[in-house]
Amino acid sequence: MKSAGTGRGDHRLRIALAQINPTVGDLPGNSAEVLRAVSAAADGGAHLVVFPEMFLTGYPIEDLALRASFRHASKVAITDLARAIAEQGQGDLVAIVGYLDQAANGGPQNVAAVIHGGQVKARYIKTHLPNFGVFDEYRNFVPGDQTLVVRIHGVDVGILICQDIWHEDGVLTKLAARSPGLVVVPNGSPYERNKDDIRLALVEKEARRMGAPFVYVNMIGGQDDLVFDGDSMVVDGQGNLIARSPQCEDGLMLVDLDLIGGSSKPDVIISEDVIAQTTPLVTAIAERRSIEEEIWKALVMGLRDYVEKNRFKSVVLGLSGGIDSALVAAIAVDAVGAKRVNGVALPSKYSSDHSIADAQELADNTGLHFRIIPIAPMVDAFTNNVVLKGLAEENVQARVRGTTLMGISNQEGHLVLATGNKSELAVGYSTLYGDAVGGFAPIKDIYKTDVWALARWRNAQAIEHGEVAPIPVRSIEKEPSAELRPDQKDSDSLPDYILLDHMLTEYVDHDRGYEELIAAGFNQRLLARVIALVDSAEYKRRQYPPGTKVSSRAFGKDRRLPMTTRWREGN
Repeated sequence: MKSAGTGRGDHRLRIALAQINPTVGDLPGNSAEVLRAVSAAADGGAHLVVFPEMFLTGYPIEDLALRASFRHASKVAITDLARAIAEQGQGDLVAIVGYLDQAANGGPQNVAAVIHGGQVKARYIKTHLPNFGVFDEYRNFVPGDQTLVVRIHGVDVGILICQDIWHEDGVLTKLAARSPGLVVVPNGSPYERNKDDIRLALVEKEARRMGAPFVYVNMIGGQDDLVFDGDSMVVDGQGNLIARSPQCEDGLMLVDLDLIGGSSKPDVIISEDVIAQTTPLVTAIAERRSIEEEIWKALVMGLRDYVEKNRFKSVVLGLSGGIDSALVAAIAVDAVGAKRVNGVALPSKYSSDHSIADAQELADNTGLHFRIIPIAPMVDAFTNNVVLKGLAEENVQARVRGTTLMGISNQEGHLVLATGNKSELAVGYSTLYGDAVGGFAPIKDIYKTDVWALARWRNAQAIEHGEVAPIPVRSIEKEPSAELRPDQKDSDSLPDYILLDHMLTEYVDHDRGYEELIAAGFNQRLLARVIALVDSAEYKRRQYPPGTKVSSRAFGKDRRLPMTTRWREGN
């Protein structure tokens, strides 16, 4: 990726934005990634290369930050990295690398190291440490209280870290008063739907406030149930976007900026020499994707990195012929390749013929491994020894399926993928130790209506590229059913999904209460029923596998209700 020379001033810097993917805890591996990126930046003529927040340790590190052994290893690793950069011949290049350090009182600190000439020449300690959502791990971090300005080839470069720019005062006010010629911001900003627009607006606003260009470098890759989409960007001092990286793609973006020199009193002077003017690089602003493509790439990356970073060789999932399992299978094929995806049809006596046919068609379309294991004999053996009826008997089928998948996992070493969606998780429409089993749940933060939209989008993409559409049309169009009793339909137990998802979005994602929702026009009786289902299913959600977060209110990560509570909305 390459982009533009722009800005005002007679001091040109070529800056490399390293939008690359670390692995938490892999200090040697992440160091090697830094060295490769620094080498590529040097080959591209860069004077400064910026890496994402806490890149050396990976991010987020959660309670690894509390281990003195890990803090010490991180400090050693950043010193060794600085030396290694010089030893491979790039000591003149300035690199800003995030890592974990330790305060004088022993507390952990989120730090950006400024590396030059084989040494860490300066450190910026993150000033604002959030205590909400995915960042709860920072409750024990020790913040800094100083700004940092470093002079590089005559340009005074201010450094911030991620959350610092979301605050209206404090460090931003202090840094603005110092009038830096450029501001760089290493980030670990997780993906959320439509967050790219929020980021851009924020960076534009702060660049205008500083009157200086902003270089915003964001992490990419999956980490447990988070996924980082990159979306690195450069904005000039007037708030105009001049370069932007593609979402969900690794890369090194080079940008030429013409900057004002000597604009402040720097804390550290690295170099005063002015870079000779050259023909600037060609502008590149990555085209923004549709919301479906954006979410699809995030889901694929989240699953791929969970599999690869945890060293699973393959995945397995139950294929019911329905839309949820079909979508998860298609995501898995895109993530790790068809040869590493195993689909298992587990028909009961209530399964329809088209369920097996649709599962087979999916397997044929994608090339994944497919087998059929009828569960009726196993269910009969269980119910012949324990008398269960109604819902209890239905759940035996789901639990036999779950046990079978886990057995295959144990025997063959696959990661089991759960196929439940956010609508089902919200209202408790799943069976503990049945369809809720698994090691990862790729679509747990995707509502049912989004499932259909993504399936149609993925099929359209395949057709547009002359490929076979992966998901059978009948899986998309037929009425959803768990097939645990004769002629069962989801609509027997749940409202229409379009209405249900609208209600859930307002109640779950937007935290609107009963009275607000009644005023918004929802049916009182139906609303009371749905809210009761959501609130009573928290214990199930706590036991569900992790899965990629793509919303601002993902179950288990952002939204946790007490499992034991007598509060009831509307009472």
